[in-house]
Amino acid sequence: MNPGLLNPDLLNPDPSPPRPDYATEFADTYDRWFAKPGVSPATVNALAALAGAGPVLELGIGTGRLALPLKARGIDVHGIDGSEAMVRRLQAKPGGADIPVTIGDFAEVPVTGSFTLVYLGGGTFFELPDQAAQARCFANAAAHLAPGGLLVLDAHVPEALAAATGPEVVAEGDDHLALCYRRLDPSTQRYRSHYVIHEDGRTRHLHVAFRYAGHGELDLMADQAGLRLKERWGTWAGAPFTRDSAYHVSVYERP
Repeated sequence: MNPGLLNPDLLNPDPSPPRPDYATEFADTYDRWFAKPGVSPATVNALAALAGAGPVLELGIGTGRLALPLKARGIDVHGIDGSEAMVRRLQAKPGGADIPVTIGDFAEVPVTGSFTLVYLGGGTFFELPDQAAQARCFANAAAHLAPGGLLVLDAHVPEALAAATGPEVVAEGDDHLALCYRRLDPSTQRYRSHYVIHEDGRTRHLHVAFRYAGHGELDLMADQAGLRLKERWGTWAGAPFTRDSAYHVSVYERP
């Protein structure tokens, strides 16, 4: 992979102080907050249609929000995740212990074998801290794709992120409220999602750092990894990607 066409000013990792291990904090409540009705089923339907004969690999498999429904459809699913707490949660679910999971940095794709589909959902790709790690993920994922295999990820449109104002309600109920507020730094192409969670009579503040990229930059990373754009949708349900789209789903193919 030749990084020469990428911006060298963006290759340094986020110099911010270490943050709390949000994956450990989120493990027990992740599904309740993020498995939103309509979103996860549409994602699973799209991935199942792209999976072919399998096997498939999820980068950032987490608690199995996507992997378990895919496995229930008879698809051979493998995963990589950096959080042992998330993986323990996955393995405690029915069928979760039958999914092979490697603990490690998904930018390195530390597995053997080839896959018909490698995928990331929920913006997970952008938890990689810098452009170098993101480009490395593309290259390593491409190396594990069978000929004609696909790499699929979803992403916020940066302009839509910048235009968003106010906090977002992630989850609410009689006994809990979770809010998310994003703060962008365009000078470094980074943003932080701040979560304020009130539950069981106490309030917590957690934050997650992301390094965002526009679809043009993603296409360049894919091209340098030997992949080509096959499709781009405005939603996981397959709606067109237009000037009004707030996020996109990009499908890259290994020729």
